[in-house]
Amino acid sequence: MPWKEICPMDQKVQMIADYLSQEYSITQLSRRYEVSRKTVYKWTGCYRREGPPGLEERTKAPKMHPNATPPEVAREIVAVKLRHERWGPKRISAWLETHHAGKVWPAASTASGILNREGLVKPRRKKRRTPPYPEPFSECRRPSAVWSADFKKQFRTEDGRLCYPLTIYDNYSRYILCCRGLSHPTLEETMPWFDRVFKEHGLPQTIRTDNGAAFASVGLGGLSRLSVRFTELGIKAERIEPGHPEKNGRHERMHRSLKEATARPTKGDRKEQQKAFDEFPQEHNTGGPHEALGQKTPASFYRPSMRPYPTKVPKVEYHGDVIVRQVRHNGEIRWRGELVYLSEALAGEPVALKQKEQHLWEIRFSSYALGVLSELTGRITPLPAKQRREVLPMCPV
Repeated sequence: MPWKEICPMDQKVQMIADYLSQEYSITQLSRRYEVSRKTVYKWTGCYRREGPPGLEERTKAPKMHPNATPPEVAREIVAVKLRHERWGPKRISAWLETHHAGKVWPAASTASGILNREGLVKPRRKKRRTPPYPEPFSECRRPSAVWSADFKKQFRTEDGRLCYPLTIYDNYSRYILCCRGLSHPTLEETMPWFDRVFKEHGLPQTIRTDNGAAFASVGLGGLSRLSVRFTELGIKAERIEPGHPEKNGRHERMHRSLKEATARPTKGDRKEQQKAFDEFPQEHNTGGPHEALGQKTPASFYRPSMRPYPTKVPKVEYHGDVIVRQVRHNGEIRWRGELVYLSEALAGEPVALKQKEQHLWEIRFSSYALGVLSELTGRITPLPAKQRREVLPMCPV
């Protein structure tokens, strides 16, 4: 037969019952229940004042704390959160310190506790993190050195039509240069907005993208017509590793804020949706402080490029011991009396062929090594990864 478990509350009730029977003195009760006389007096007194509820355990936490956040300060933190629902505690604390410098504001951790108590923080499920990319990052030490471009995942507006948000973003300052909802991610719709950004902000050294249809292809070298256009303008077209959007992490983080601010819920049509897209960069660039920028705004770090957009896009030129061929409209070149297919993305562009070994010719477009052409088979073999121009992931500040 198992031992009967007796909890402290049961012992207190039994002790009070014995006390009320008047058969035991205080000393006898203390010996019977193996407690001090002071403890017996304590619990009998609680019972006389409050009845059975007086026997329950009380919290030992102090009713007041000298370092507690004043109610008016907590109310101000909550008010800022209600005005800017997407702001976190760090951003709220930084904003209050900037706009109300005369007051002493609590740390971000305290602000986080206040917002949690008020139910204003949505818990997020932790995601498993991908191991870091092993290759070295490219340089990104000034504004307009590296831009990122991407299409946020398409969605339908309330009228049922698809919207493809194109975003262009300066990696160093986190300044949004463009946010435009397109009907299709094609060159015809995309390139005019790049031209507009280039005319307004100049040309960056590098544009980093994912491997979406607008920025890459399954053809030779993975080039698309858009990346070919970048190359003509003297811009390096880099692509992150396929299937790893975290390599462009800061851009993806901006997309999450963009979705929360403009597409939850979606608007009635693309025109209304574009109004929301136009408002978001203004708030992002100048509205609030950014933790990664030392609680300063992206606009305070951003500077346009010193490379102006040319009035006429120059053609790629080659120097040295190479043979140049013009790519036909169907993506072919004529070589040694035969037609060799390269890529339709290169239609109208010059490519260079340089002999590496007997019967083997390396094909290049600008600084891109596209592959090796064999005169014997007429086929093009991709170069090993170490011999191609290195494509690197997102660079840190």
